[in-house]
Amino acid sequence: MSRAQWRWEFVGARGRALDRPVSPVFTNRFDAEQWLGEHWRSLAHDVLAAQLLSGEDRVGQEVPLREA
Repeated sequence: MSRAQWRWEFVGARGRALDRPVSPVFTNRFDAEQWLGEHWRSLAHDVLAAQLLSGEDRVGQEVPLREA
């Protein structure tokens, strides 16, 4: 049995998924959310929002990192 892999997909100003920056992969949701809480300020320069993924499934709503 494989464990769920959690990661962030980052969304740019045009509403499209960005290929950079790349999210680390986490083994649990708590660690993924904690990481975003610690790094959102530095990500906000290039990223409009973040979407949490569990495997390939979107979890919850996008998290805005700055205003459009």
